[in-house]
Amino acid sequence: MTTSARLRNRRVQLVRRATTSKAVRGSLVSVAGLVGAPVANQAAEEVGRVVDVVARLYGTDPYPPLTGLVIRIGRRRAFLMADAIEQVAAGRVRLRTARMDLREYERRPGEVLLARDVLDHQLVDVDGIQVTRAADLYLAPLADRIVLVGVDVSLPTLLRRLGPRRWQARPTPERVLDWQAVAPFAEHATDGPAQVRLRGPRSGLHQMRPADLADVLEDLGRSERQQLLAWLEPAAAADALEEMEPGELENLLREAGPKYAARMMEEMEPDEAVDALRDLGEGERESLLDRMPAAQATGLRSLLAHREGTAGGAMTTRLVTAGREHTVAQVRAMLAQQSEHRTEIDAVAVLDPDGRLLADVPLFHLTVAEDAATLGEMVDWLAQFGPQAVVGPDTRIDEAADQLLASRASSLLVVDEHERPVGRMLADDVLDTLLPERGRRHFRRFLQ
Repeated sequence: MTTSARLRNRRVQLVRRATTSKAVRGSLVSVAGLVGAPVANQAAEEVGRVVDVVARLYGTDPYPPLTGLVIRIGRRRAFLMADAIEQVAAGRVRLRTARMDLREYERRPGEVLLARDVLDHQLVDVDGIQVTRAADLYLAPLADRIVLVGVDVSLPTLLRRLGPRRWQARPTPERVLDWQAVAPFAEHATDGPAQVRLRGPRSGLHQMRPADLADVLEDLGRSERQQLLAWLEPAAAADALEEMEPGELENLLREAGPKYAARMMEEMEPDEAVDALRDLGEGERESLLDRMPAAQATGLRSLLAHREGTAGGAMTTRLVTAGREHTVAQVRAMLAQQSEHRTEIDAVAVLDPDGRLLADVPLFHLTVAEDAATLGEMVDWLAQFGPQAVVGPDTRIDEAADQLLASRASSLLVVDEHERPVGRMLADDVLDTLLPERGRRHFRRFLQ
């Protein structure tokens, strides 16, 4: 089954989930249709008009409950509590009593103005893994409350609402996602603190692969992208940044500000961080480096000193090294401590007492070897196959690619004039350099 087919099937499941109950399906109320609708008391006398719908998005309820309405009475904007509402129907609101406790509206923690803060703003469909836009929102009575149950993301709904024709009192939902399948973003409110944010761990975004999260970041607008970055831990953000297109990554780093951009780059793999730094202006680059720990900044500056298009300019300095005396069990323990960098490590360099390379042992050989075996024994065994392929820092990428293919390896060690390893050049770094028009679609992006 193709990816597009799987996404279509997934979306059908979401639609079914949103409209499982016939009662709910038959009582959907459009938020867009409520704006401007009359509010009547028990005597059917109009007392005001709906300005917005207020809901509490960030509680423990799976579907956000309606907490009230902002209504206009003359020139006054008042807040009507939810317990004063008898019925919310398509195009009208009926109250329980003729007596009302109308308060001047003040935004409370956790509350969101659905029409202002969510409608027409971007959403992340965490099941379909894409960015979309809320064409309409739907309320429905559920467990003696009125709750937000879904969002319409179809283009026809958006065009019908924004077009010249008047919005229908009873719109037909085109494509409804269950509210639990989306995470909302919105512009900051101008009359109060920003209230719309990601819905926390239950949004599902924390479970997304870095490659998918990178796609989301690239599709989001500037303000929404900053909201997502603010929610993510720097390490998680860095994983996603490594998968972004160079131009998009450059824009994101500028938007994030020097302090947070430097924090994210600290978490990136050295070769990826250097690629990003090269795309920035010299002043911007130095501003970020000055905000990093001294040792890390020194390492990145040394990599930047190598020319682009060479092995030194494309290598990572993330290496695992051992001596002949180390056992396989000891080396496995070393690798376990580097598990977060597993995409950068595919072999262990065995060095002599002076730090010169003896052999580069692939992880597969370490996997099948006995725990008590020494790396010296593995070095002697590998010697029968002849010298291993290595490159120098100034080796051109096309020459390195030829050696990589000839050796049938997934990486090459980069060594200095004294045969001491200074870095490792991975196959995906070769592809990124030779095929820049394909963007940063690394091997690990497809294999995760």
